[in-house]
Amino acid sequence: MINKVLFKYSFFMIIIEDYKFNFCHSIYKDSIVWLKKPLLVFDRYLDDIDTNKKELVQDTIFKNVEKPDSPVLIDFSVKDKEKKSKINNRSDSTEIKSELKKNKIKLKKKQRNKQKLDSKDILFEQRFVSDQENDNIDLGLTKSLKSNKSKKKYKVRKNVDDTDNQLNINQVLSNKDKLSDKQIILDKHLTIESLSEKLNIPEAAIITWLFLQGISVTINQVVDIKIATKVAEHYNFDVIDHPDIDFLNNNLSSNQLLSKVKNVQRPPVVTIFGHVDHGKTTLLESILKTDLACQEAGGITQSIKGYEVEYDYLNQKENIVFVDTPGHEAFTNMRLRGAEITDIALLIVAADDGLKQQTIESISYILKRKIPYIIVINKIDKTNINLDNIKQELTEYNIIDKKWGGDSIIVEVSALKSFNLNLLLSSICDMAKTQNFKANPNSYAQGSILDSYLDKKTGIVTTLIIKDGTLKIGDIIIAGNFYGRVKNIVSSNGIKITKALPSAIVNVWGFSISPRAGLKFHVVSDEKTAKSLANRNVKLYKNAFGISNVLNTRVTFDSYKDQKSIKIINVILKADTQGALEAIINSFANISQKKVQINIISTNCGFISNNDLELAITSKSIILGFNVGISSSLAQKVKKLGITMGLFDIIYALLDYMQNYMLTFVDLEFDQKLIGKAKVQTVFKINKGLVAGCLVDYGKLKKGSKISIYRNKNLVHEGSIDSLKRLKDDVYEVLEGNECGVMCDDYQFWQSLDIIEVYELIEKVKVL
Repeated sequence: MINKVLFKYSFFMIIIEDYKFNFCHSIYKDSIVWLKKPLLVFDRYLDDIDTNKKELVQDTIFKNVEKPDSPVLIDFSVKDKEKKSKINNRSDSTEIKSELKKNKIKLKKKQRNKQKLDSKDILFEQRFVSDQENDNIDLGLTKSLKSNKSKKKYKVRKNVDDTDNQLNINQVLSNKDKLSDKQIILDKHLTIESLSEKLNIPEAAIITWLFLQGISVTINQVVDIKIATKVAEHYNFDVIDHPDIDFLNNNLSSNQLLSKVKNVQRPPVVTIFGHVDHGKTTLLESILKTDLACQEAGGITQSIKGYEVEYDYLNQKENIVFVDTPGHEAFTNMRLRGAEITDIALLIVAADDGLKQQTIESISYILKRKIPYIIVINKIDKTNINLDNIKQELTEYNIIDKKWGGDSIIVEVSALKSFNLNLLLSSICDMAKTQNFKANPNSYAQGSILDSYLDKKTGIVTTLIIKDGTLKIGDIIIAGNFYGRVKNIVSSNGIKITKALPSAIVNVWGFSISPRAGLKFHVVSDEKTAKSLANRNVKLYKNAFGISNVLNTRVTFDSYKDQKSIKIINVILKADTQGALEAIINSFANISQKKVQINIISTNCGFISNNDLELAITSKSIILGFNVGISSSLAQKVKKLGITMGLFDIIYALLDYMQNYMLTFVDLEFDQKLIGKAKVQTVFKINKGLVAGCLVDYGKLKKGSKISIYRNKNLVHEGSIDSLKRLKDDVYEVLEGNECGVMCDDYQFWQSLDIIEVYELIEKVKVL
């Protein structure tokens, strides 16, 4: 690199008023710079020259080189002086301004064709500094960019300062931090590349910092929220919870909606929350007068579903849209989506069970988002219940019954006996009138995607809720970076319709690829607009990697505490809906994986196919299916190929199976129990080796038992009893107070007075 630079420059000396200056002149450019350390440069240049010649050159050219006491301005730009002289001679001020403007434009063009050398490339410093110039001066020798179109050479003279040789990366990061928002959302596992984009910090800087913390990662590895938070805090970011983000405001211009005036009353969307087995689905059964629970495997809700109810309220027909959410802990994301789309929340609490884990989780969703809510205490027909205790528990979360002087509505019902259901529905209608939920049916439809799945006959089916506008067959719909044309609309009652009004929950055929559950969707006027928006969102959603990656190649702080080799189980996961896949994988992530780790190879909706079997053979994976089937021919192939496969319709059965399967990979562990002690009395030799003649002081000695040998209270050997004799007979055990002979195949250094401690190994219960 040095030779390359030096071949382009010639060296000379100029003496001005007793000051000696060493300069470097560019062969290709009209730039002249003063050499700060010419000896260093020239020494390197003359490395291969004869020593005598080198000394001669140094003596003649660089001898007695002195630096001026004060800065001296040396202007070698003759052309610039001539231009300035011409400008000064002009009398017309307009011409002067015009000339200055031209010069300014030329200077900008010159600067665009220059680039800074890196700090490692800087061999020389410019020293053209006047007495009046500030300390705020740029640094470094510039190198030109050659243009193929023009051979014109530009010359730019910049003022520089000694004190700033190179930019410090910490200063750059600090300046970025000041300009950027210091708040960041970290709500999921993400790759180092994604984290770098979020923080606006180079990947190399993050990887280096983590390496210094003892964590070695690559750019594509997934780190957990704990590590990502540590990195963000290191760079002075404030990690906040996920706020409500208006997707449409970021992706739609004002002319893409027909109208934003909301002037028509729409049905309220009521989401039902509560712990598992507290009677959510039974309550809906009583309201709808159907048998929903019998349709659910295991009698529990495992997907998010919508139902429409018509109710007589003050002699008028009122529509209410109910959304049923699962109560099992695995379906956290489904409950969260329910909270995001709801207008009114119904929190179901069983009178005989009180507040449980998912009840408290739902309360946090409701209060955090300030959702209007009604507390429903169910199962009041049961005996030995105390409603006041439940109300007292609710007061801990600032939920106080109106009868107790608070502002919360609490309705006591019995879903099984249909008691107080009219009071509940009336309360919902009252609250809806008060909140005044409105929409504009004449605008393009917009709302949220609740779930999606693959239908064998029709393809991708998307379940969505319309929050505003009207969805029609033929509409162009976009969600994230995917778009499609609506081909079919099916209502929550299973009836095909041509359009869906605000608050409707419908199944839609139109997407060629399953959009991610939870995304906002909207309708646009034409396919060109949809394509443009989808392309613009590609970068936004490129890091929204598949939910399977939550478990793959991830790095956690815990994984670095235990450096033992971790066994890997490859899994191919199939489920009926995307929401079910999400719930299963999130549940897998909650299983301890210090000893055995789950690695998701593939996740898909739909029946198990031949491709899944081939992938299982290639990757040595097991296949897990949830609410999906397999053809009889493929089932026989599974047995023939010896592929491990499990099919389930209840999520906790699948999770139990997975945990038990993981336990089979855990190595056996034992506890040592002291069962006896003996002292070596004498040592004698036989053909097979040395034998320790012992006296059992405590407990017993057993053949095959583990032993520890101590000499002067120091451990000298650990092994096992390979041979145990009583007199001349081989025995299995020798009890306390008896003499015996002990022999170990791998130990021959017995001494008198050695202490033998005998242990029995007790197998420990396997844990993950």
